[in-house]
Amino acid sequence: MAGILTSVFNLFGKKSDRDVEEIMPLVNLIHEAYKGIEVLGNDELRAKTPELKKRIVDFIAEEKEEVANIKSSIADNVDMDVDEKESLYQKVDEIEKTIDEKTDEILLEILPEAFAVIKETAVRFNGNESIEVTANDFDRDLAANGDRIEIKGDKAIHSSTWIAGGNEVTWDMVHYDVQLIGGIILHQGKIAEMATGEGKTLVATLPVYLNALPENGVHLVTVNDYLARRDSEWMGPIFEFHGLSVACIDKHEPNSEERRLAYNADVTYGTNNEFGFDYLRDNMASSVEGLVQRKHNYAIVDEVDSVLIDDARTPLIISGPTPKGDQHEFHELKPRVEKLIHAQRKFVTQAIAEAKKLFGEDEKSKDGGLAIYRAFRGLPRNKALIKYLSEEGVKAQMQKTENYYMQDQSKEMHIADEELFFVIDEKNNAIELTEKGIDLITDSGEDTSFFILPDVGGEIAEIEKSGMSEQEQATKKDQLMRDFSIKGERIHTMNQLLKAYTLFERDVEYVIMDSKIKIVDEQTGRVMEGRRYSDGLHQAIEAKENVKVEAATQTYATVTLQNYFRMYNKLSGMTGTAETEAGELWDIYKLDVVVIPTNEPITRSDHEDLIFKTTREKYNAVIEEIVDLTSNGRPVLVGTTSVEISELLSRMLKMKHITHNVLNAKQHQREAEIVLNAGKPGAVTIATNMAGGGTDIKLGAGGVGGGGAHGCGRGQPPDCACEDGRPRGGGGRCPPPGGR
Repeated sequence: MAGILTSVFNLFGKKSDRDVEEIMPLVNLIHEAYKGIEVLGNDELRAKTPELKKRIVDFIAEEKEEVANIKSSIADNVDMDVDEKESLYQKVDEIEKTIDEKTDEILLEILPEAFAVIKETAVRFNGNESIEVTANDFDRDLAANGDRIEIKGDKAIHSSTWIAGGNEVTWDMVHYDVQLIGGIILHQGKIAEMATGEGKTLVATLPVYLNALPENGVHLVTVNDYLARRDSEWMGPIFEFHGLSVACIDKHEPNSEERRLAYNADVTYGTNNEFGFDYLRDNMASSVEGLVQRKHNYAIVDEVDSVLIDDARTPLIISGPTPKGDQHEFHELKPRVEKLIHAQRKFVTQAIAEAKKLFGEDEKSKDGGLAIYRAFRGLPRNKALIKYLSEEGVKAQMQKTENYYMQDQSKEMHIADEELFFVIDEKNNAIELTEKGIDLITDSGEDTSFFILPDVGGEIAEIEKSGMSEQEQATKKDQLMRDFSIKGERIHTMNQLLKAYTLFERDVEYVIMDSKIKIVDEQTGRVMEGRRYSDGLHQAIEAKENVKVEAATQTYATVTLQNYFRMYNKLSGMTGTAETEAGELWDIYKLDVVVIPTNEPITRSDHEDLIFKTTREKYNAVIEEIVDLTSNGRPVLVGTTSVEISELLSRMLKMKHITHNVLNAKQHQREAEIVLNAGKPGAVTIATNMAGGGTDIKLGAGGVGGGGAHGCGRGQPPDCACEDGRPRGGGGRCPPPGGR
């Protein structure tokens, strides 16, 4: 069977190969067009942009005029029948669809020239300290607001060195053929998968320029505000040289005139969250003047798999104050929760010890299976439990016990839970207090039903049968409902506090920065600014960590990123890891994934993954390898899955007196600086998944001579040393061969 499949694949070829082969004729056309572009003078090169714009305008002029005439007739005829007006607006919608189709047609026709223009612009900035052109008003405006452009008489001198992301950069990039291929794919409204380090940031300049020519706006979406700001400043001068305006929405306050102007720019950079939140704010605006966004025309999403898949279903929520939102019982109930946690932890420790004893006598002991299952139901994230479950046969025995108690709709589960103070269902993110737990936290002399909801239906029936007057019945019912509301809120607060203490770990799910709880994205390791856990959970974590408990809020508007990005007329994306989500991206967004080959063959040496029995052995092995590699002058990049692990490895390296940098959610502002220096001889960089988007790891002389960069990852279950795409890519693109 395998032989047949291999023959079929060989016959038809890999999809990525076929995709690239189909694009090559366009690449050849770009090369042909480039021959005519590279001989132009600087002013003639700039003149190509208005020339291309005019071709677009002329191609859709008839339809544009028809739309303008219809709208004019509607405006002039104030007494027009509603049905007639509706019919005319439907006709406008149909014509505008035709305009979109014809625009795509003419853009494809001018693509070779447009791409050649941007490539030649990159060549001239790369080969010259500055470029002199005849000054226009746009040049003068830019010169007045910065020092990159100097005006001398009627000439404008564009420097090839400028500030981007707080650092001085000198333009040193020219588009390779694989980047031309990537640009074509992005223009086609597809996803370009390019290996880390292949220059996706530069690739985007090609379709951005082309799709900005119709003046409908292009949005380039990044995963954090630093990259949005930096990329707009880094790539912006290439567009501005051709008279295209560039802006970054993250530089301006929401609902401000500056942000409205940023959306009206030809090219607009920003983070996915801010684009989504601006859409929500526009939907809450009370007048047209309050809107900042215009029509959703074309977007390129960086790290597209993260944005459109991992984060897509997480709703963006705009919330506001709620009545009595600052009234809560988190501080009052916190001591009771800590009492519960202490008692449960003590029981779980005893249950683990009992399981070890029973399994030592009989490795298939049913009582041992029950003891370890109770520990799992009590505190699934207990580190001693996690370590014990990694031992041979223990987890299998626990799962066998779980299957027994879950059969017949879990009718026997009460037996497993009767010794616990509360039960955690980690899969469903749910916690339930047991009778034993309620008894523990109900103080002596306190109402025994302090944490028990009244049976509203039954008690109302009793009140109605009591023979009391209607007024007395109404009073009793009101009292009952108040009691139900108070106890319901109390139990909810208890549950959220229990979740905060048992399911949410500091430096894993969240960090504390500026005396505030900030959520860490589990996929990227980045701080999710402005995000809060809903339903009181964030307040519970604030109470747990003894920071100010913010007032409760209510939802005003919400949208998922999935629904937001589906509104764009054309959507594309780029990443280093999209092929694994290709099916989902097609099903949800109808986005095809095209894998683009690397410009040069991968030079990385891949080693087999190492599997360790315990976490301690794994970390010690990582540290020993780092010591060995740095002694040879090789730079090392260590990938981790959480802030907590990165800081643990940092402490271990300090004990070995090894100088290193840590890049995680707490140091995200230094991201580019740390990654930029990660290739120096003997440099050690510990990074969560977030590290280095769009920043080259440049090898120093010692790094090259010592054998290249070495990437080491950890954290993928089962406990093994393995890498994510970033260390792997970093080691692969830097000659001589790196490793991982």
